[in-house]
Amino acid sequence: MTLTPDLRRRLDALLATGGRRLLGIAGSPGAGKSTLAAQVGEAYPHDAVIVPMDGFHLAQSELERIGRADRKGAPDTFDAAGFVALLRRLRDPQPDDTVYAPEYRRDLRNGVAGAIAVPADVPLVVVEGNYLLLDDHGFGPVAGLLDECWFVAPDDTVRLARLVARHEAFGKAPDAARAWAHGPDERNAALVAATASRADVLVRL
Repeated sequence: MTLTPDLRRRLDALLATGGRRLLGIAGSPGAGKSTLAAQVGEAYPHDAVIVPMDGFHLAQSELERIGRADRKGAPDTFDAAGFVALLRRLRDPQPDDTVYAPEYRRDLRNGVAGAIAVPADVPLVVVEGNYLLLDDHGFGPVAGLLDECWFVAPDDTVRLARLVARHEAFGKAPDAARAWAHGPDERNAALVAATASRADVLVRL
């Protein structure tokens, strides 16, 4: 799949304004945010770096300590303040200052610090995540730090099927994968869906 001409025109206009620009890609779990972000990266290989919000998942051990491991992925299972601080650094890059962002590793069930390098001369940072447009749980400042935000809204049947397949691929038994996709993931999806009206563009992959 490739970017549509309309989305390419939006990106070209964004880059034409000069300086560092932050593009947000929001959507519910399994919506295809990473797919769309990858398409942007492939279309602009020398101009874009992708920074997923998932790198700010609290560590599995910390979630177990505070009793939230059974709903991992909910807004209060992220370091929202750390994410906001990173976006502020990315918005105002200092000359020759590479900013490092964390990356979530599903095989480890934890984030890895310093895994994504964002050099100062990269004009476009693509930020993707569930809660970019959420107004509470510490995510309120995020929307104002983005120059534009797209919301990915596929058919829910397709989205749920993707989620189940993803959970199975990373070790959950089929019944457990379906239970998680239709339980915690769907509760989070409802929160995310309510933020779609704040997006600049609605994207249906």
